[in-house]
Amino acid sequence: MTRALLIIDVQNDFTEGGALGVDGGAAVAAGITAHLREAGDDYALVIASRDWHDADGDNGGHFARDADPDFVTTWPVHCVAGTAGAEYHPALDAGAVDVHVRKGQGVPAYSIFEGTTEDGRTLAQLLDERGIDAVDVVGIATDYCVRASALDALGAGRSVRVLEGLVAGVAAESSRAALAELAAAGAEVVPADG
Repeated sequence: MTRALLIIDVQNDFTEGGALGVDGGAAVAAGITAHLREAGDDYALVIASRDWHDADGDNGGHFARDADPDFVTTWPVHCVAGTAGAEYHPALDAGAVDVHVRKGQGVPAYSIFEGTTEDGRTLAQLLDERGIDAVDVVGIATDYCVRASALDALGAGRSVRVLEGLVAGVAAESSRAALAELAAAGAEVVPADG
């Protein structure tokens, strides 16, 4: 198998102190960096996504600009392109990333498969071009973007492992449910050293 690492949305706005910070986000950033130092040679490609929302408008209803967010489909303003909140968390070694994917430009987007690379390719195209048939998924948030990305990877015919120690979610119950859903769909949920 040719394996890639998918790093999902390890951004300042999704870590402690950010607009939508989750507990454990900074530790996930540092843990991914440590994982890459120990196991980086296991990956043919390291790909990281970032929410990269437009500053103007509501990004297709994603931002709750005129009402309180419901934290299901509408959210506070976060990860606006070019802002500090949209940058990778400083504990993540972005220098180890081979390909950067931006998603959510003007529209809601949860999965890395909804984004595009810097040269305009989709992730599915890139994986096909590189012959990658397996992915490890890490990042934030377990119950939203990690879940959506892993499900899309399965749907794209890839073997999927979620490295449980390298994800952080919005809420414990919904994160457990997301991991159970992924396992039932065919993903392996394994320890980070899996």
